[in-house]
Amino acid sequence: MTSLSIVGFVGLSTALLAISTFGILTRRNFILLLISIEIGMNAAILDFLYFAAFPTGSHYFDGLQGQSIAIVLIGLAATEVAVGLAIVLALNRLKGSINVAEASSLRE
Repeated sequence: MTSLSIVGFVGLSTALLAISTFGILTRRNFILLLISIEIGMNAAILDFLYFAAFPTGSHYFDGLQGQSIAIVLIGLAATEVAVGLAIVLALNRLKGSINVAEASSLRE
């Protein structure tokens, strides 16, 4: 364990989540929107890893559940980036810009 208390880690995670929420609500550029989503997922990963380090006194909860969920979330984040960048390339090819408001034209 580090000397940083739970308040520090949860505060850092909350700050990252607030930055992510602000970025998701205000950005119109698709790449900046993807970055904001990644910041939010990193906040969740940080929480899972920090809380997995706490001893629970039970042999069933040995901390590996939090680490396993974090690994799954990292894989999910990589998948989200790959799909998001494919959408960005298709949107740029069709419209010439990566504005989120023009993404509804990809349905056709």
